[in-house]
Amino acid sequence: MTNHAAISSTDVTATSASLSPSTRVDMHVKILDERVVSRAKARGIDVLVYAPHFERLPDIRAKAAEFSDDELLVVPAREVFTGTWRQRRHLLAIGLTDPIPDFITMEAAFATFARQEAAVLVPHPDFLNVSLGREAVRAHADEIHAIETYNGKLFAGQNRPGREFSAEFDIPGFGSSYAHLRGSIGEAWTEFDREIESAEDLVAALREGAPRRVMHRSGIGHRLRSAIEFAHLGFENSWGKLDRLFLSGMEPTHPGHIAYDGDFDDVREY
Repeated sequence: MTNHAAISSTDVTATSASLSPSTRVDMHVKILDERVVSRAKARGIDVLVYAPHFERLPDIRAKAAEFSDDELLVVPAREVFTGTWRQRRHLLAIGLTDPIPDFITMEAAFATFARQEAAVLVPHPDFLNVSLGREAVRAHADEIHAIETYNGKLFAGQNRPGREFSAEFDIPGFGSSYAHLRGSIGEAWTEFDREIESAEDLVAALREGAPRRVMHRSGIGHRLRSAIEFAHLGFENSWGKLDRLFLSGMEPTHPGHIAYDGDFDDVREY
């Protein structure tokens, strides 16, 4: 059972303080294996959104299905890198029907998401050079279904822009552990006031702006976990990805990959 004494609410968009029935969703994780599933269940998480970097949608779907069971639903998603490597802007898409590559224009990404009727989320807004800032959110506000108001990998000041953008543009919030490490699973989550039993249910809740609460664990353990994740970020977003992208051959999500059959050649940045 989750220790409710170690939980804080950072954002409330629910119609009431008591949500019943409810579903706890860790809205963005990068890793998935038996230990991740066990930890999610121990933390009281009902749904994990699995969106690893540089993995094609069919492979993500297959792995999500492998680790889903009656206690935990794993929903496949893609965190798409738009733009160039130096000016990449991340968008999280849930409910895609067809693959989409990284490193295409932001306009092409939004258009592709719309055609597939996916739910479009803004992860870690205004963070470094990997996120949508205020003007980009303003320009695409009508196409965005949720914006991250609490990311378990970031510190308080780094999470502030998400809350500000959510309020300014009247876009519902969401929270996630953004776990790249197993120990971070379930450190933050979004609690919806409805049962979510399928990927389609989650997409509907997001596109409809369903009431929810953004929650996270608290205390020194949570702050330490954030610090460990943030330290890992330095490698993850520099040499780790640079090596994979430029030194290890063409990634499966490169727009020039044969899997995309040239469909994105006119909007690719590389």
